[in-house]
Amino acid sequence: MPFPTRATGLAALLAAPLAALAPAAAQEPARPLQGPVSIERQGSFFVGGRALRSDTLSTMPAYAPSGTITLDQMYVRFQVPADAGGRRPVVLVHGCCLTGKTWETTPDGRMGWDEVLLRRGHPTYVVDQPWRGRSAAHPTSINAVKTGQAGADTLPPVFAAGREDAWAIFRFGRRAPETFPGLLFPLEAQEEFWKQMVPDWNFALPSPHPTVVGLSALAARLEGAVLVSHSQSGIFPFQAAAASREGIAGIVSIEPGACPAADGDMTPYAGLPILVLWGDFVEESPRWAPRLKACRDFARAANAAGGKVEVAVLPEMGIPGNSHMLMQDRNSVELADWLVNWIAKNVGERR
Repeated sequence: MPFPTRATGLAALLAAPLAALAPAAAQEPARPLQGPVSIERQGSFFVGGRALRSDTLSTMPAYAPSGTITLDQMYVRFQVPADAGGRRPVVLVHGCCLTGKTWETTPDGRMGWDEVLLRRGHPTYVVDQPWRGRSAAHPTSINAVKTGQAGADTLPPVFAAGREDAWAIFRFGRRAPETFPGLLFPLEAQEEFWKQMVPDWNFALPSPHPTVVGLSALAARLEGAVLVSHSQSGIFPFQAAAASREGIAGIVSIEPGACPAADGDMTPYAGLPILVLWGDFVEESPRWAPRLKACRDFARAANAAGGKVEVAVLPEMGIPGNSHMLMQDRNSVELADWLVNWIAKNVGERR
């Protein structure tokens, strides 16, 4: 049985085949996904960041070891369609071992969610989490060990997820190279997908997490955004909302590594539209099945306290085959359109 939701609009969506769902609000015709697209503004900027003075910036004679760098900033790339109207800005946050590339062109060359959402009329903001991608990492503690100024036990925990481990984490199958029957991830393009993987510094980052700080600053700047997170970043919009609801109009957490604890304070989520979205094969995974259960527990607790939390599990909606990387699966455009519809019905437009 799917988790019962508070919004009757979602119940109607659950009963409909995914392909039949309108990509925008019911009163609007579908916008084309092909042909020219008119963009009013595009560019990039950073949010957050702090100055750090260090004497271990470099071990190379050509560069001074002492100086000041900027750290913990979050890179943001944006595109605003010419006819956005009151449609909500959507912020797309990647997960573990990845960058904002998650939301761009799929490994097999299809349109990514960043472009689908743009063409459906939403301003889109794609981030690289701090210390990853185009957001600066932190070399000073590594250089301190290399120059003998600190012990090896001070090295930051940095890891890279191997293909074999990632295969099961992303639920392509129980173990590599097995695949789940009916899997929708384009495995013929897996070599292109593996190129997206980068070293992950998440466990070396300070508290409060710079991504949470960056999301709070970005939401306030956008004045009414929907924060869309994935996997490792799944909890971050919740933590941002707990710090301040300013600028946060809704949360979409896709297969989060964690939901807020069911016995925690539910006050920050009262009245806030929240969707927790899951793909297929979750019960086959000892990593993900407990997390889905914990998210259902959170939803019950939040809704009992006046929340508007919905847990949607795609196979329970008659949509089988999606992996953990559902924004790159073969039905990714249909899922993006479903999300556009959910935002229109549950979050609404900016006034």
